[in-house]
Amino acid sequence: MTQQMFADRLGRSKSWVDKTERGVRPLDRYPVIQEIARVLRVDPLVLLGERRPPPSTGQPDGVDGVRAALARYDDHCGTASVAETGRHVAHAWLTYQHAHYAQVVRLLPRLLPAAQGVRAQAPGLLVQAYRITSSVLVKLGEADLGWLAADRAAGVAGGDAVLAGAAAVSVGQALRALGRDRLALVATLAAARRVGSASEPVHGALLLQAGLAAAGCGDTRSEELIGRAVDLAARVAADDPHRTGFGPGAVEAARVVAAIERGDAGQALRRHEQTVRREAWRRLPAEHRAAYLVDVARAYLQVGDLSGAGRALVEADAVAPAEVRCRPLARTVIAEVARGHPAPADVARLATLVGLTR
Repeated sequence: MTQQMFADRLGRSKSWVDKTERGVRPLDRYPVIQEIARVLRVDPLVLLGERRPPPSTGQPDGVDGVRAALARYDDHCGTASVAETGRHVAHAWLTYQHAHYAQVVRLLPRLLPAAQGVRAQAPGLLVQAYRITSSVLVKLGEADLGWLAADRAAGVAGGDAVLAGAAAVSVGQALRALGRDRLALVATLAAARRVGSASEPVHGALLLQAGLAAAGCGDTRSEELIGRAVDLAARVAADDPHRTGFGPGAVEAARVVAAIERGDAGQALRRHEQTVRREAWRRLPAEHRAAYLVDVARAYLQVGDLSGAGRALVEADAVAPAEVRCRPLARTVIAEVARGHPAPADVARLATLVGLTR
């Protein structure tokens, strides 16, 4: 295949392929590796240099139950009241934010029917239930299923621009996890335009997703989009009824991650040193902080600093162990650091805990 043919089949630009082949752009996102393997018709393990079958992923039991709940098209719904369902949805969000993913997975097969049962009175609860489902599935490497859940959320939102915008945040996250950054950029920008000033947290969260998607596909609007979110974050109130997680801390973290996606690890690490000193960083949920630190470990890998990458992974594990031990992306980063000689002792321990070494 020529570079152009390969780029066309991947849905990316020839420039992206060229930079990746030359090592200018890092190839450290497992969903992208999977997509390249599909186009090349090889096993992803070939590209990762693995010589034996991958160990257990550490994925919590119960994902099949969530899949079955999403596959139901009958009229059976829960009998809980709106108030009770609202409490269950709030509990599921809080559990997710604390990165207790196994517990969330166990909750969802009951939560989804309950939220469907109150859809007529409170469609927002069903949107949130689908969004929680999408978020945890993306974490666990089930991005295709996560995209389905996010799409269901968008369908439930109907003509409500704010609800649809909140659903589009999840759509953007799932598409990015699938390596479909260009589609994520289109979807989130369109939703941001529809939301407008109706909800600053939702609008801001969409701009962040669009900025990250732009960075992932090499679109030059990345910094401008995140810059627009900065102004919104300064005005946004603490109340966040749509659970977007938007605020100053999220914006600062997104700036760092966007730089990593662009391949500018040096800028990312300089911003990281400033970000973690701010109070807004400490206010982010455990899930968000740990996910961010895994991304920072990728930045350290880009500059060849195995010790820095190891420190970031160990810190992420201290903040939210499930983020490191259950998430395929984190396992990929651990494996890369553990291959160093000598591997940092704490990372070698993590590699053993997640089954990457025997």
